[in-house]
Amino acid sequence: MMRCIVIDDEQLVRELLSDNIAQVPFLELVATCKTAMEAADILQREQVDLMFLDIQMPRMNGLQFLQTLPHPPMVILVTAYEQYALEGYNLNVLDYLVKPFPFERFFKACNKAYELFRLKQQPAMQEEPYFFVNVEYTLVKIVVSDIEYIEGLKDYIKIHLSSAPYPVLTRMTMKAAEEALPPGAFVRTHKSYLVAVRRITAVKRDLVCIGEKEIPVSDFYKDNVTRLLRRP
Repeated sequence: MMRCIVIDDEQLVRELLSDNIAQVPFLELVATCKTAMEAADILQREQVDLMFLDIQMPRMNGLQFLQTLPHPPMVILVTAYEQYALEGYNLNVLDYLVKPFPFERFFKACNKAYELFRLKQQPAMQEEPYFFVNVEYTLVKIVVSDIEYIEGLKDYIKIHLSSAPYPVLTRMTMKAAEEALPPGAFVRTHKSYLVAVRRITAVKRDLVCIGEKEIPVSDFYKDNVTRLLRRP
């Protein structure tokens, strides 16, 4: 449901817009206002998603009022003066209704606003965490969720990926690798092994398993695996 307000100094227009809004199932009328100052008060007190805004009003016109708002809601201009259309669109106005307008034109503008409103309500897609490593003078992107385990080899590490038949070999310390990974997503089982917790399929006495792969657990890091088993 989109919460909207009407701002127009003409009573007949306010009544017409109020009646139109009542016929649109996804609109909820919060208030009608005669002046920009009344609207400013409403915007401070209420959540408003859409304004039906007249341009020619006393003291402060609609475009001047719109320029004063740091974070305005969506705006549909309602006016008898078509020459203001360009200026309105420069202020990111969603649509422009020229009086007198039929209900179907009003409804079309509302549908445009509702489509944008629904897009804004959808949660933003979060990109999976990743980092880059240097492989033979090329930066290679490593997506964290693709890592099965990391194997340390002195100044190098092997990053074993579920999507690749061979590990990625890069010059990096295990400490640097740990710092590049999200906290809690990997467990250190050995001075030379970091294992993705979500990939572990079984735990044996001195091993953790990722499918058929067996990764050693040293005495020094055994407590890490024990804590892992106690997770709720």
